[in-house]
Amino acid sequence: TTVTADFHCVTKHSVLGLRWSGVAASGLLALAPPAPEARHVLVWADRGYSANLRLDDLRQAVFVHSVDGEPLRPERGWPLRLVVPHLYGWKGPKWVRGLEYLVEDRRGFWEERGYHNVGDPWLEQRYSYQEQPGEGPPLPHPPRG
Repeated sequence: TTVTADFHCVTKHSVLGLRWSGVAASGLLALAPPAPEARHVLVWADRGYSANLRLDDLRQAVFVHSVDGEPLRPERGWPLRLVVPHLYGWKGPKWVRGLEYLVEDRRGFWEERGYHNVGDPWLEQRYSYQEQPGEGPPLPHPPRG
């Protein structure tokens, strides 16, 4: 599938109208469905990176192999990265290696380090101190900064 979507960085930098091509996450969920009680997923990637998502957010994502008609470069996540068009870029890790369905939410790599558990750019959900009750599990330690 190909999706035209913006890419939003937590540093307030955005790239508009990128054409992402790959496999719709909804198709993978259909082939390997989560248990009925699963509500979240942890997306695992190389180098210890991960991102947690609500399953409803993953259903709107794409596992991409190219952008604007060109294969991803290694620094952009080749061979496969997740793009979640409606969330900040850190919610779509580079170098994806696997998925872990979760019954209870668990923070990913950046979320454990003080980034917002949801990451909606339109609500400017950048950092964990902005979280409202119910937007994420407790932090393992207080965020720095």
